[in-house]
Amino acid sequence: MTNGPKTPTAHRGKPPAAHLLDEAERVSLEELRALQLHRLRTTLRYAYENVELYRAKFDEAGVKPDDCHALEDLRWFPFTTKADLRDTYPFGMFAVPLERVQRIHASSGTTGRPTVVGYTENDLSMWADVVARSIRAAGGRPGHKVHISYGYGLFTGGLGAHYGAERAGCTVIPASGGMTARQVRIIQDFEPEIIMATPSYMLTLLDEFERQGVEPRTSSLKVGIFGAEPWTEEMRREIEERLDIHAVDIYGLSEVIGPGVAQECVEAKDGLHVWEDHFYPEVVDPVTGDVLPEGDRGELVLTSVTKEAQPVIRYRTRDLTRLLPGTARPAFRRIERISDRCDDMIILRGVNVFPSQIEEIVLRAPGVAPHFRIELSRSEQMDHMAVRVEARPGVLAGQREAAVRMIAKGVKDGIGVTIDVTVVDPGELERSTGKILRVRDLRNA
Repeated sequence: MTNGPKTPTAHRGKPPAAHLLDEAERVSLEELRALQLHRLRTTLRYAYENVELYRAKFDEAGVKPDDCHALEDLRWFPFTTKADLRDTYPFGMFAVPLERVQRIHASSGTTGRPTVVGYTENDLSMWADVVARSIRAAGGRPGHKVHISYGYGLFTGGLGAHYGAERAGCTVIPASGGMTARQVRIIQDFEPEIIMATPSYMLTLLDEFERQGVEPRTSSLKVGIFGAEPWTEEMRREIEERLDIHAVDIYGLSEVIGPGVAQECVEAKDGLHVWEDHFYPEVVDPVTGDVLPEGDRGELVLTSVTKEAQPVIRYRTRDLTRLLPGTARPAFRRIERISDRCDDMIILRGVNVFPSQIEEIVLRAPGVAPHFRIELSRSEQMDHMAVRVEARPGVLAGQREAAVRMIAKGVKDGIGVTIDVTVVDPGELERSTGKILRVRDLRNA
């Protein structure tokens, strides 16, 4: 096992060596914009000619592919939504014959029909490239061992991370999700430098380290690449302090390709650079759909510009963020950390509440663990919110009562709603083995 202080893989503020950047990361902004326009115009024609839904949408909107003369002209083209993918289930969005599709992934379908995505050989190679680029930006280097705790199967996380890590020259440990006690043992025995997981599952692993009597900070891990669900700066600090690693954010979604659309660079940790040579970002007003100026907060919209099997034009992600100028990779714009989604917003007695706001307040309260659940109910025509939070081991009754008061007051003062708070025993709340489900809505039960 590794003992003592760790040597970080990369340091805040230290730019990466030129040989660690691929050719696209070294282009000027002018070269990137010219490449984007060429690829965007090609993709619009390709989608119009090969996908019936896009042909119908473009015609209904009164636009043709050749109407895009500048990147800003994309705003006149129609959006793609999750409903479009469900309505064309399973293969209606494919732009190539099925015999050219080498792999199919799909969502869980828990809220309706699954959304399906297909990949050609070139798509899979491009996907591996952008994930490899993301791992390098996080501080990964050839020869590093990467412990992958994303789920394998139809979910894009496990296999997307797997082939990207191999493309980056790393050694892959395909742990997948679940069997948490065994994963802790594997980390101790195999000594990986990097872990890729959802942030909530990393917290589950940290609890298991401690349950087994192992100090997490003595592990070999130096970098954690976390994604697939919203998380906050407070959760980053929790993970970094307990594990003594760099915790960085990766972004993607299956409808666009999977993980690897954008990545936070370890030397800056100031938002995620969008790999714009493959994915063109916009931020729009979630209500009107109007494109917002750079720096304004709104809904992220993505257009693929190199995909073959299933191009997506102006896909509404429902994720809320801002577009910002590039820093560690100057040509590529950044998106602010995504901690909220349009469809995660809770309207409680006329007040808009996001789970991330509750998380920030919970994580500031002493004596409680970063495990909580929100339960919504209704009585006498009034909505109610209850928050159940776990105590840390050894916390006394008086400290629990203080945490209850602090969380309830924080929510009342910071958000403007009154909630019920309960601090439960350590280990009482169900642990995440993948994406965490924070909210249980019983109002229509």
